[in-house]
Amino acid sequence: MVKKGFPAVHFYDQDFVDMYEQTWSWVQDAWYKNKNQDKNGLQEAFLVHPGNSTIDQFEACLSTFFLAYSNNIFPASNVLDNFYGKQEDSGAIRGTYHIDTGTSVLTDDNPESVQPPLFAYAEYNLFHKNGNKKRLKEIVPVLQRYFSWLEENFKTENGLYSVPAEATKMGNSPREAAEYQVDFNSQQAINALYMSALGDILNDKEISFTYKRHYFSLKTRINSQMWDETTGFYHDLDKEGERLPAKTIAGFWTLLAEIPNEAKAVRLIDHLKDPETFGIEHPFPSLSADDPNFVENGGGYRGSVFPAFNFMVVKGLEKYARFELAREAAIRHLYYMLDTLHPEGRDDGNVWEAYHPLKEGHADWDGNAEFPRQLFLPYVGLSTITLIIENVLGLFISLPRKTVDWIMPTLEIMGIENLSLKRNIISILTNKSNRGWEVRLESEKLYYFTINILDEDKKKTLPIPSGKCSMLIEKM
Repeated sequence: MVKKGFPAVHFYDQDFVDMYEQTWSWVQDAWYKNKNQDKNGLQEAFLVHPGNSTIDQFEACLSTFFLAYSNNIFPASNVLDNFYGKQEDSGAIRGTYHIDTGTSVLTDDNPESVQPPLFAYAEYNLFHKNGNKKRLKEIVPVLQRYFSWLEENFKTENGLYSVPAEATKMGNSPREAAEYQVDFNSQQAINALYMSALGDILNDKEISFTYKRHYFSLKTRINSQMWDETTGFYHDLDKEGERLPAKTIAGFWTLLAEIPNEAKAVRLIDHLKDPETFGIEHPFPSLSADDPNFVENGGGYRGSVFPAFNFMVVKGLEKYARFELAREAAIRHLYYMLDTLHPEGRDDGNVWEAYHPLKEGHADWDGNAEFPRQLFLPYVGLSTITLIIENVLGLFISLPRKTVDWIMPTLEIMGIENLSLKRNIISILTNKSNRGWEVRLESEKLYYFTINILDEDKKKTLPIPSGKCSMLIEKM
């Protein structure tokens, strides 16, 4: 069982449950107790990869998507507040800071220490898990200044953004000639999209309109300049604005940013099912399998499968209601993770920062002995916690809306217990009895529950009162 206080998940494959429960133990071990606050100006406690001497913006933003399910045992906001507390007068938030001193890490390859701008996306998700509007009122001005800093320093005359290659967090990906990166531009579109959404939450029409205008402007440029009708893909651009040939995992950030229309989305998503490009044995490689630079053992960012980028692709598929494909990809990915956690005939299993694209096992990068990192929780937890809850089980929760949506491709025995929605603990479980399939629910307060069984074309929303109740699927 998971430690007292964490939500418990139920699934027919106990290995998934065990991996989920084990992750919370790993998080406990990686939860850094900051005894040097006076010197470094960081939060009292936060998640950091053991052995790291720095904190990383990209890792911090992504980690909130699984820390949000800790029932506040590990406050997800702490990892973000580390960065907000370091904002400079210019609006700059640097991507990396030393833990011991709290000073920023600036390099020749990335002199401004810019990283993927995902703060607004992370805050929007946290709001739907904790309903804390007061926090948003305090944070949005910080994010506005940060957005302006990105514009002033990285937006070019053609309306697209150009950042150092290091800012893409894709290491040795064969993108050396990329001047205008499809992932960073899509991430800035995501930034604008969720800044507008935060304005809507705060009922601030000016914020909502301002960032919606930024979003549509960037969306138009990405579609007109980065989409290639021949390849059915979004590509990086070189200095002359010409599309580069490589198809990398970066092109799928456009799904999360809601950039393609349905026609473009169909063609882009087809690549995720194509065994010649991204639909290979272990979905999804960081570089298309038909690229001449693809490396069969992963080769760093030349084919390795990264939990962080798989999370991004799965969340993008949700935007286009491809729930079955999202779940299938999540399950296949998790089984490959299980293969390394419980290797056949050996006891020395582990989970990794990156995985082999063509068979079980971790990826490799010839000449880089430090890759991939073991137990790299900022990436791993996205799969072993978030994808299990949201895509394997299919639960989507919004505290401010008082809603729980359960999207099931098919009926299976599964569910979640003791999930905290602020001051409301809920449990939702399916069970097969002599009366047929039923959903058993328990809650301390009223909320609205939507069940959507895709293969039976059944969908129903009903209010769940406080206490215990059940509903029979056949009577929906």
